[in-house]
Amino acid sequence: MMIDNAEQVMTDAPPRTVAIIPARGGSKGVPRKNLQRVGGIALVARGVRSALAAGIERVVVSTDDDEIAGVAASAGARVMRRPAEISGDTASSESAILHALDEFEAQGEHYDIVAFLQATSPFIPSDALAAAVAEVAAGRADSVFSAHATYGFLWRRDTDGAAVAINHEAAHRPRRQDREPHHLETGAFYVFRADGFRESRHRFFGRIRIAEVPEWSAIEIDDAQQLEIARALAARHDKVERIAVQAVVTDFDGVHTDDTALVDADGRERVRVSREDGMGVALLRRAGLPMLILSTEVNPVVRSRAEKLRVPVLHGIDDKESALRGWAEEVGVALHDIAYLGNDVNDLPAMRIVGWPVAVADAHPLVLEEARVVLTRRGGHGAVRELIERVLSS
Repeated sequence: MMIDNAEQVMTDAPPRTVAIIPARGGSKGVPRKNLQRVGGIALVARGVRSALAAGIERVVVSTDDDEIAGVAASAGARVMRRPAEISGDTASSESAILHALDEFEAQGEHYDIVAFLQATSPFIPSDALAAAVAEVAAGRADSVFSAHATYGFLWRRDTDGAAVAINHEAAHRPRRQDREPHHLETGAFYVFRADGFRESRHRFFGRIRIAEVPEWSAIEIDDAQQLEIARALAARHDKVERIAVQAVVTDFDGVHTDDTALVDADGRERVRVSREDGMGVALLRRAGLPMLILSTEVNPVVRSRAEKLRVPVLHGIDDKESALRGWAEEVGVALHDIAYLGNDVNDLPAMRIVGWPVAVADAHPLVLEEARVVLTRRGGHGAVRELIERVLSS
């Protein structure tokens, strides 16, 4: 049903808005897709953060999965359990949204506007999302969706395989500045009136408007290659200066050192460290924040350096994840409040359980992909100092 005058459906009271993020546990293209990290943050948590940053009153994650529920709750979302009958591969996003709205109504909660976000879009611009909500709230639109402008010449294949022009005349190739752009739907977010959605049971109805977003943000993760691209984009676009944590944990080789060693004739090793890092550790210690050096290295130089820095050390550790969990529980700091600084693949299990996985500038490519922050300095060249300064500045 077309609504000719959206202003009539709005009351004098400010409209209430809810963001709903459907996030199933199952995924075929990328296993456990909604929990994959981009820029060191799980996709479902990135969606929650975008909605909160847009100022949306209530953010809900609809899921059938315990782990997704835990990550979503930690990110600040309310979790709504999705029934099995609407959790399979063939279940539509609309069914999850209708279920959530029904649950709200049963609990006596009413929302006027729904923002439907897809966690598989890792770069949801919060400003564009907030503007879309404002368009619907002001009655200027019934439905708004994210899209980016494109000047591409589109073609399709005919039944016999011949190419047929779609949005242009093949014999006429106007310059970009002489053409009107088309807009490509990104799938990142859709904002619409709740009552209109209930009636149409579809995200597009009434007066539809476009929320234009940057083209680079339009990636939607459906396969491993797109996930790899998203991680590369995150390293470029997720600019993080301050790191708000309650504790710092670091690897040793390749972090406090430049990952090289001098070996004398008796087999004794010497390593190169940075005096800058030593000063940084002293500043962190004075601030009262716990720190730990966690290393697989068994060389006594690790303990010697830790003693000089007056920092606790666990070395000769093969299972860094378990050791980190134990230490965090011992000092009473939540894992999401810890920054872990690493450089190589043996750091990945520990990096994946903390809130702030951080990499030195010359880290292994897999570590760079998993990091929430990539430092500007290399291991043994002030990387530890850089991390600590970002922590203290927060």
